[in-house]
Amino acid sequence: MPLEPKKVKWRRQHRGRRRGMATKGSHVAFGSFGMKAVEPGWVTAGQIESARVAIIRQIRKHGRMWIRIFPDKPITKKPAEVRMGKGKGAPDQWVAVVKPGRILFEVEGVDKDLAAEAFRIAGHKLSVRTKLSERREFTG
Repeated sequence: MPLEPKKVKWRRQHRGRRRGMATKGSHVAFGSFGMKAVEPGWVTAGQIESARVAIIRQIRKHGRMWIRIFPDKPITKKPAEVRMGKGKGAPDQWVAVVKPGRILFEVEGVDKDLAAEAFRIAGHKLSVRTKLSERREFTG
């Protein structure tokens, strides 16, 4: 079952703009390593699920994983071979808006090589380019 909100206030949304860098969710908070987006885009619920499965298959029972994005934006689509007009289409899929710097997934309990390999494989399932990010301890 793909990720989607239980309830939304409005069934349809504007597309919006994807300019600028991520301000929230831009540092590794839960695990040791994170998968960071380096370009803006929409990541669908199916892509998130595919990446999740790919990471889980790599880390097996050694580590723990967190998903840091949630698809809460509805994307509408009109049916095939329908004439123009007659309003906006019905919701077709759910996407998460991703900006550069956003942490998508985090893992803990695995070494850097295994985390890098898991994120490399999962990155092929996503529509945005990604890189490995490490947790930084703040002093002061």
